[in-house]
Amino acid sequence: MILNLITQKQKLALLVLLISVSAFAQKSTNKWKAQVALGVNSPSASGFVEGFESKSINFPTVNAGIQHMFKRQFGAKLDFGFNRFSNEDNSPEFKINYTRINAQFVYDPTEDLGFLPQRIGLVAHAGPGYSFVKPLGDFSDNNVSFLNVMGGLEIHYGISQRMSVYTDVSYILGFGSDFDPITEGFGSFNGNLMTITFGITFSISGCRYC
Repeated sequence: MILNLITQKQKLALLVLLISVSAFAQKSTNKWKAQVALGVNSPSASGFVEGFESKSINFPTVNAGIQHMFKRQFGAKLDFGFNRFSNEDNSPEFKINYTRINAQFVYDPTEDLGFLPQRIGLVAHAGPGYSFVKPLGDFSDNNVSFLNVMGGLEIHYGISQRMSVYTDVSYILGFGSDFDPITEGFGSFNGNLMTITFGITFSISGCRYC
């Protein structure tokens, strides 16, 4: 009788221990994701000085970032973007490397949108950052850098619990100063940028909020 009672207590203690460990493990699981994407960009005409004009669509745009979800719908990410754009045919020849880094708030409203198909998800993101503009060739001295704010929307298609493919449309609002003298703007850029990319998101530490 006593042996049976001890056995029952041991079983109960073991069960409580397992539940506690499981709950702790779930709470301590980091909800980290990585993103990599490739696409195109379109710089605003107002970002160039008179006489200089970029192609309306340019390749490539490369984005990479790390995202952490604090809750199922809310999180943050730090991401890097590289963009190359070049002159239109009727413009003096130039090429520009536009690089940015942004810290963004992430919002996933998918659960509240019951009309979406099962594997489809939406993620909105927005936040401040810093842009670095590096002209190449003859205008390589006209480097500029400035603050930016960007926002965008991602459409995800889940291919597994840990991975999804997605497309992202983003707009980067630049806060560059006017070029003075105007020659500092030759082959350079201080405007806004739109990007469209296609990429992959994958979980790198657990799948609690995949």
